[in-house]
Amino acid sequence: MISKSRKTKETDITISLELYGNGKNKIDTGVGFLDHMLESFSKHSLIDLEIQCKGDTHIDDHHSVEDVGIVLGSLVADALYPVKNIERFGSANIVMDEACVSCDLDLSNRPFLVYESNVTGKVGNFDSELVEEFFRAFVLNARISAHIISLRGKNRHHIIEASFKALAVAIRRATVKNDRVGIPSTKDVL
Repeated sequence: MISKSRKTKETDITISLELYGNGKNKIDTGVGFLDHMLESFSKHSLIDLEIQCKGDTHIDDHHSVEDVGIVLGSLVADALYPVKNIERFGSANIVMDEACVSCDLDLSNRPFLVYESNVTGKVGNFDSELVEEFFRAFVLNARISAHIISLRGKNRHHIIEASFKALAVAIRRATVKNDRVGIPSTKDVL
């Protein structure tokens, strides 16, 4: 397992990660809905995660959600790069009842996020606008290109959870080991 900590005036975070794990996790961000999403992410990516975050949730959840995305993304980058002997590209369409979300990604070392979702409002106490903040922080710090697109759905919880699961499965597929690939780029570097 590799670990990273980040401490600011707003958050104090420590995350440990095993990229080729079994989906085991112990997560406490202080934001219940985020914990649920990250547990699902861990389970479906097969990435083992231990996350501890103490944040200024008495203000709101924004700093905790974004900063967890920063640290988690940074750890994923540490585990991935330089990319060699893996598939590099991953894709998944995940269905949760009426919702369906697509994620296509490239472990490119060039961060870019396309996030299209019509989810607004709250899921319990969680502001749904923070989902995009998490994905942006994660993708930029993991240095991956990801397109996460909500194809259909009405239930906020289902759409958001399908988004996290789609990202998880796409990462799992992109990190499949394949010795024949070598460095999966015509540039010979990623």
